[in-house]
Amino acid sequence: MSETELREQAAHWWRTSICDIAPGRIAYRGYTIEELIGHISFTAMIWLMLRGELPTPAQERLLQAALVASVDHGPHAPSIAIAQIAVSCGLPLNGAMASAINTLDDLHGGAGEQAIELYDEVLRLSETKDIDEAAAEAIDHFTATRSKYLPGFGHRFHPVDPRADPLLALVDAAVSDAAVSGRYASAARAIERVMRERKGKLIPMNIDGATAVIYGELGFAAPLARGIFCLSRAVGILAHAWEQTGRKDRNKGPMPKQFAYKYQGQPKRSLREAP
Repeated sequence: MSETELREQAAHWWRTSICDIAPGRIAYRGYTIEELIGHISFTAMIWLMLRGELPTPAQERLLQAALVASVDHGPHAPSIAIAQIAVSCGLPLNGAMASAINTLDDLHGGAGEQAIELYDEVLRLSETKDIDEAAAEAIDHFTATRSKYLPGFGHRFHPVDPRADPLLALVDAAVSDAAVSGRYASAARAIERVMRERKGKLIPMNIDGATAVIYGELGFAAPLARGIFCLSRAVGILAHAWEQTGRKDRNKGPMPKQFAYKYQGQPKRSLREAP
């Protein structure tokens, strides 16, 4: 194989439609960096990188709202606590951020992705049945096959998540303007209705359920809901990690040192008593 063929093979292996970088040239999705700097928002840049085109104003507004709503939830959130602990153990900001972001998995950070999957199932089933009936079937399937906890509904800390209603109001406004279809909002509200009927009380949508509505309405694939959440939460992680650098606490554990953990092992023993 000739050198030219090897170079072509290597170039094909590393092919991308995202960026075009050459000496003196930087372009993303066909737009030069000179065109983008100072002319589009960071939210629009995220959309451009992920979707290949610039968003409409309505799309940008919804995505920005979801990003703003998810930036932080204080040390109650494991990712934030881990960022603080990492800094107090001597890690630099990038190490603290990496440690924290690595915790954003199924149980903490993955509910948005799971909620979109649940909404997708409701919408699929609603093609042949009433949407509330579809929601009931989707709920039953999810709880039987995945988890008894329904992603996107209820919150261990907030009786009513204060972030959900403002996000849903923006979705409703976008539906009125024909900017989005409203299908995912309908699926989410059907789940809420079914759960209320079954439980005898409202299990309100939380931040993950509401942002999943937005990501679904905007046409993002379910895994991107988690990825975009990571982008948003990274802001809070960075802020708390930076704050911790000014405190000079060392080896900060998950609770104050005056609170001891509970030992549940063997009582005190002696080697002289061993057989």
